[in-house]
Amino acid sequence: MRKPIPLRPDYDAAGLRRIARESEDADQVRRLLALAVVYDGGRRTLAAEFGGVTLQIVRDWVLRFNAHGPAGLIDRKAPGQPPRLSDEHRAALVAMVENGPIPAVHGVVRWRIIDLCQWVWEEYAISVSKQTLSRELRALGYRKLSARPRHHTQAAGAVEAFKKTGLRQWRRSRAGVVSISAT
Repeated sequence: MRKPIPLRPDYDAAGLRRIARESEDADQVRRLLALAVVYDGGRRTLAAEFGGVTLQIVRDWVLRFNAHGPAGLIDRKAPGQPPRLSDEHRAALVAMVENGPIPAVHGVVRWRIIDLCQWVWEEYAISVSKQTLSRELRALGYRKLSARPRHHTQAAGAVEAFKKTGLRQWRRSRAGVVSISAT
C-alpha cells in the first residue's frame, strides 16, 4: 500500500473548521471539513465517508489544497476551448464587414453569416460555425439586420397610395341576442 500524500503543515484541523465556518461555498465547506478529519488523525477512508466521495477524490482535494490552500477547494469555471479567432482575425473581419463585399470578387452583393464563414475559411483556413461567427459579430457590436426587399422599379409614392388611411368602423355586436334558439 502506498504512503498517503501529507497535508500542508501550515494549517491544522481547528484552522480549517474556522475557515469552513466563514465560507459561503457549500462544496468548499464540505471539502475543508473532510480534510479537517485527516488533520485530526482520522483515516482518509473516514474523510471520504464524511465528504460523501471516494478515496481518489479525497486525494485530489489534498493535492489542490497543498497547491493552492483553502482557495484551491473552490470549484473553478472550466476553461473551455480557446477562441478560434484571434484579435488579428477579428480586425480583418471588422474591415471586411465595414467595406462590404465586392460582387465580382466575393460573388455576393451583401454579407450573410455563411458567406463570412466561407471568407474566414478561404482567408485563414479556420473553420467557424455560423453560431460562433454570429456570437463574435455581436461581441464586436454588429447586429444582424436585413432591409425589407423592394423592387427596383417601384415608384416612390406607390406604397403610400395603397395604404389604408381611413378610420376603421367597428360595429357593436348585438348584446343579448342568442344565436342558438332555446327550444
